[in-house]
Amino acid sequence: MVESTLYFLIFLVFYAYLGYGIAVKILIGIKGKYPQTEADEMFRPTISLIVPCFNEEAYILDKVKNSQALEYPPECLQIIFISDGSNDRTAELLKDQPGILHLHSEIRAGKAAAMNRAIPYATGEILVFCDANTDINPNALMLLSRHYADERVGGVTGEKRILSKEKAGASEGGEGIYWKYESMLKKADSDLYTVVGAAGELMSYRKSLYEELEPDTLLDDFMQSMRIVLKGYRIVYEPKAIATETASANVEEELKRKIRICAGGWQSMSRLKPAFNVFKRPLIAFEFISHRVLRWSLAAFALPFIFMLNIFLLNQAFFQLLFLGQCAFYASALLGWYFEKKGSRIKLLYVPSYFFIMNLAVFLGFRRFLKGSQSALWERAKRA
Repeated sequence: MVESTLYFLIFLVFYAYLGYGIAVKILIGIKGKYPQTEADEMFRPTISLIVPCFNEEAYILDKVKNSQALEYPPECLQIIFISDGSNDRTAELLKDQPGILHLHSEIRAGKAAAMNRAIPYATGEILVFCDANTDINPNALMLLSRHYADERVGGVTGEKRILSKEKAGASEGGEGIYWKYESMLKKADSDLYTVVGAAGELMSYRKSLYEELEPDTLLDDFMQSMRIVLKGYRIVYEPKAIATETASANVEEELKRKIRICAGGWQSMSRLKPAFNVFKRPLIAFEFISHRVLRWSLAAFALPFIFMLNIFLLNQAFFQLLFLGQCAFYASALLGWYFEKKGSRIKLLYVPSYFFIMNLAVFLGFRRFLKGSQSALWERAKRA
């Protein structure tokens, strides 16, 4: 019984992090990519580019410049910056910027609330949301908009890339590796049927499908895109539309960011019950549970049980090696964290260190979700 349970838990963790990607590739190979209308390169719907921001004085003028340089017909593009209770010079710097509709509220209510406030002012058929500390490539809007020629497409998300120094630390290096893998999975999801959760750094939706979010929403990008998917529309992945940002400054800052995401994951799961219905929506449920739910819940909780159950089987050589491997992996993770704090960079430790952070955040995020202590207000992580 102990041995079979251990094998099952190992398979669960493997499937959540690697096996799902393999399974999706196999399914696409068998059934082919989801049939869709070919993207129309000349399709130019009106767009409202919305940039919510809070205390972004260090980045905001660069973001304005980046937004104004985007290649899209000016008569079809509206640019909105909404400052959510910023108490630095963000609002002052945005004031009187040409070609920008600046909306400022003295009340700090969080990103979801800021997005909701911007919608009545948006004139575009397509809403494009972008973070204030990210740069997007000049033709990103062209690349996103072409997919909306297909009426079954409800949203299009771009690719997030991490800009890291040549001598990156465990946090920077691990985050960069994670997002390269995550981008591959998003493309596979899109090819199979739909992306389950757009990247908040660059995401877009049809305005007609946008739902006002609950003010306490933690993962606005995930919730909005999943609700559109549950209406019967697809979220398409566009890898050439790129949002670039720097990594978290260190392991502690990345852990803080991950805890918020995981608390938001638990909140999202509690509000997206229809996405679990494997009988009514088998493909959505398959992608949602495999790509998101397992990582935010069962896979992380399986790890300590794998370690403990392994102890009961140390009388067999295979399980002795497995136990030593686990000990070495977790020691590597802690060493990666330690050496980064000391200013040393050891690439070999990036993956175990980041994996450990991700799964530790699931437990801490779950605790915040149960206590209701995760605020929806902006919780800025310092960037490298």
